[in-house]
Amino acid sequence: MMEDGINTPRRRRRHSAEFKAQVIQACKQPGVSIAATALRYQLNANQVRIWIRAHEQLTIQSAQATPVTSVPEFIPIPLPAPSAATVTPDIVIEIKRGAANVTVRWPQAAAAECASWLQNWLR
Repeated sequence: MMEDGINTPRRRRRHSAEFKAQVIQACKQPGVSIAATALRYQLNANQVRIWIRAHEQLTIQSAQATPVTSVPEFIPIPLPAPSAATVTPDIVIEIKRGAANVTVRWPQAAAAECASWLQNWLR
């Protein structure tokens, strides 16, 4: 920079972390552009973008440094042991053809065999 014919070096401004955080927070407001915020604080928009990127990187790094406890995909729930009162019901199939009624009871534990039998019977 030249003042009265003398070359004086241009000094860089230094901004505190609090000031940078204030500018970044102002940029994050809905409907506010980075360029408009930079103008309001008399800053270069590119410099503000650099601060925002640095802030985001710091946020990502701190999130990665924090150990996340993994939650299992399956959480077993203890159930009471089955008692005589909680006996599983049978599979009941009622078939009516004309005047004939047929009722078939099949144990639920053998549901696959019941399905196979019913499939063959209905052919």
